[in-house]
Amino acid sequence: MPNDPKVLIIEADPENATELCAILKFINYSPIVVQDCLHWKQSVEGVSEILAVMVGSCEAENSLGELLNNIHKYNENIPVYLLSKKGREPTIAIDSGSCILGRLDIPPNYAQLTNAMHQAEVYAESHRESEATHRPVDLFRSLVGSSRAIQHVRKMVEQVAESEANVLILGESGTGKEVVARNLHYHSSRRGKPFVPVNCGAIPADLLESELFGHEKGAFTGAISAREGRFEMAEDGTLFLDEIGDMSLAMQVKILRVLQERTFERVGSNASLTTNVRIIAATHRDLESAIREGGFREDLYYRLNVFPIEMPPLRERLEDIPLLVNELVRRIEHERRGSVRLSPGAIYALCQYAWPGNVRELANLIERLTILHPYGIVEAGDLPEKFRIDGGSDMELIADVLVGSPITSEDLDPRLPRDGLNLKEHLSILEINYIKQALHDTGGVVAHAAKRLGMRRTTLVEKLRKYGLQRNTPAS
Repeated sequence: MPNDPKVLIIEADPENATELCAILKFINYSPIVVQDCLHWKQSVEGVSEILAVMVGSCEAENSLGELLNNIHKYNENIPVYLLSKKGREPTIAIDSGSCILGRLDIPPNYAQLTNAMHQAEVYAESHRESEATHRPVDLFRSLVGSSRAIQHVRKMVEQVAESEANVLILGESGTGKEVVARNLHYHSSRRGKPFVPVNCGAIPADLLESELFGHEKGAFTGAISAREGRFEMAEDGTLFLDEIGDMSLAMQVKILRVLQERTFERVGSNASLTTNVRIIAATHRDLESAIREGGFREDLYYRLNVFPIEMPPLRERLEDIPLLVNELVRRIEHERRGSVRLSPGAIYALCQYAWPGNVRELANLIERLTILHPYGIVEAGDLPEKFRIDGGSDMELIADVLVGSPITSEDLDPRLPRDGLNLKEHLSILEINYIKQALHDTGGVVAHAAKRLGMRRTTLVEKLRKYGLQRNTPAS
């Protein structure tokens, strides 16, 4: 097993450095102390990786700025913390380009130092992942989750993707209907051709015809030149008609004609154009009710509803939340917009929320937490108030078990035996088994095992001590 993570301390005051070292060693980090801020590189020669650098007082005059620049040149992604006497701020301003994550008090505070190390681990981990080869994340192709509901959706996508059948995607707003549409296009024979989305509810009714079919010069006021519509843009590809339930009856007639005859005319033209596009439609409305109320054409409904796919709301697939959180964080990291990690308790709290805004609401929350807690660990108490729940240590223990990987619907919806069980003993056995598996899968590397388990490294070290496990314990 490799040595514990290295932390470089550049501090001219030996007393401050000694106190820092004592706490770092206690929480299983290996400090490297340098008093000479001008020749610190000699002390890290041959060191494979440094987790973080802590910069305190320098004996050389006006050398702090130069030191920070040199650290940045040495490794532009290494996190830096400035050390300062409690109540006093360093004279240098924090520059995002120097990777300064924050300031630490001297004398050191155990909780503050522990949180800083967790933050540095997240920062380093996110930059390692962002430098690795990633699949395109904008497509969100994986339809993340292991619940029965999302597995059913994936199966239906696989079954219909290669066909030319029209697909109608149903579901509440924010459930990921466009994600399904993009998956259908990606896995179809039209993959190399355009995917063109149109939100029928966001475009005024009097402009939607021009938007879909295009127009000729002078067709209406403001038409100063000819313009092709979305059908032409999507030729040989896929046209995604989102929120088609909001389309006017007049436009529904014209869409029905295109579906039947595969021809259309630009606004202001009598020339018929032939189209070869696959139509995928989506709506959050109950179209059968709309038909009864006269708001949607029955013949168009049956033309579109050749192969319906219903996206489940997030409240019906809560077991997918841990995997969704991981995927959303990876997307943010891939776009180099920061990173964040959620503790098991925070994940558990999110699993208790009803999610009226579905996956879109979850994505917005993760982005907000990334801004509020950059490269930090978000605990349950750090969540916005509406996501918090009441609970104690038992809840944290259950959460630790739930965040194991992989997660299935059976993990979160187990059946109580007829004769009952000792819940505390049962959860302890589950936790021990998951820890053993994580250690086995990661070759005994505690930091990697902690990542697999969705917990802090120091938390896993404490649990190893609690259960009397060794770091090289084989999985049973």
